[in-house]
This record gives sequence, structure tokens and C-alpha cells, in this order.
Amino acid sequence: MAEILTMAKKDGRVIAQENETKVLRALHRFGWLRAKDLAGLIWQAWAANPQAEPSMQPVQATQSGLRSAQVTLRRMILTRLVLSATIRSGSRIYTLSQPGAQRLRLSGVSADSGKDLVRDFSDAHFLHRAIANEIAIAGISEGFRVSTEREVARDRWFGGSTGIAGKKPDVILRATNRVWWVEVERSRKNQRDYARLIEWLNSVARDNRRAQESALLPFGVHWAKILFVCRQAFEGKLRADLKAVGWTDSLIDTLIRFHSIDLYSVRSIL
Repeated sequence: MAEILTMAKKDGRVIAQENETKVLRALHRFGWLRAKDLAGLIWQAWAANPQAEPSMQPVQATQSGLRSAQVTLRRMILTRLVLSATIRSGSRIYTLSQPGAQRLRLSGVSADSGKDLVRDFSDAHFLHRAIANEIAIAGISEGFRVSTEREVARDRWFGGSTGIAGKKPDVILRATNRVWWVEVERSRKNQRDYARLIEWLNSVARDNRRAQESALLPFGVHWAKILFVCRQAFEGKLRADLKAVGWTDSLIDTLIRFHSIDLYSVRSIL
């Protein structure tokens, strides 16, 4: 009986260590995450392969998953594997500590401490990254191969440091040979950046019409859609301005899909 209890206790420790490793790897990929992000990412099952286009629906963490994430994070703070910070909006976020990064490096992952990522930053920056993270987690849960905003910022995606036609996405979702490019538009773009966006979309449209392989994407990869998470006013303006430079409604709807930013509740995120 004592031997059975010892084995059960050992199994519990193994499971706890496996969960800690999953948390460390997630923080390495995303930079920082909230407890609810980790609960939705680690303590819920993922689809093996996408069954449809990205739904863009945020993952709803279960209460048991959230409790598991909180317990694991509390333990990892005590053992100094993660750092936590409460930002100005009141949200609590978690990132890799130096010992946590070192534990990943021992397993062959080139990880660094995220201490600089949790220094004070604006609410606008936090909300943009939080939405991008939710989109990436939703994509992972649906079986897509994902490049997170953090990975893109560190050039760890197929576009590298130069991007695609000089631009980087907020999130990349891939399934077999198709790619969905995600843009999160929370605030109004300045005139120069907006003009560059129109020019970039024109480049993508021309590339998508090529009879041969894409000249912009890696060999064998094709455009699925450009996904904008935005307000209705941005959608209306972009549609009108694209039509003004020759796009048809059919072309817009074939290449671009708009999702309301209201899908990502600011109150829930904060």
C-alpha cells in the first residue's frame, strides 16, 4: 500500500514538472501571458488539424483549467522560474525568469529572460499584444501552425527580418500550404502607414493572381486570406479606399476577411 502511495505521489510530481515545462515553453513563444491565456492554451485539448478556416473566437478557459494555471504559476513564482508583474490597467502577466530561461536552454531551447518585457508599458501596447495572443491561442487550439506576435518580432517566422513585401503580421496562421495573415487594428493609422498598407495589399493581390508559385511567400505556400481584427469604421474606410484604387467587392471578399474587435472584450482582457 505504501509503495502504491509513493508511486502516486511521484506521478503527481512528474505531472507538475511537465506542466511547468509547458508553461515555460508557452512564455518563451509569447513573451508574456496571463493566467487565463495559459489555462486556455495548456489545460484544454487542441485539435490535431484545422477543420475549417480560423474562427477567430477567443478560447474560453474552464474554471478547473484556470485553477490549475494559477496553482502552477504560484509554485513557479516561489521557485523563481517565472516573473510576474501587475501593469497599470491592473492585469497580472507572467514571463520567463533567468532560471526559467536556463531550464529551457538545458533542454535545447534558445530562451532568454523576459524581465524587460514586463517593465511599464502603455495600456494600448498591452491590449494590442493581449488580442494578438488570444488570436494565436485560438489558432493553436483549432490545429493551425502559428507564429505569435513575439516570434514574428524576433524574426522567428518564415518572413524573417525583412517580412513579406516589407511588412510583418501580428499573427500568422498556417494549415498545410495555406497562410492566413492577421492584422490587429485597434487605433487609427497615420496617413503614411495607411498608404503603405494599401500599397502592401495591392502587392498581395497581384501575387495572389499569379499563375505560377507565389513570388512573396515560401515555395509551395499560398495566400488564404488577410484577416483584419478592427472596428467597423476601419473596415468601411478600407473597403472604400481599396475600391477607389480598382478593387472590386468580389476581390475584397475573396482575399480579405474582417472580424470585429469587439470579439475581444476589453473588460475581460483587463
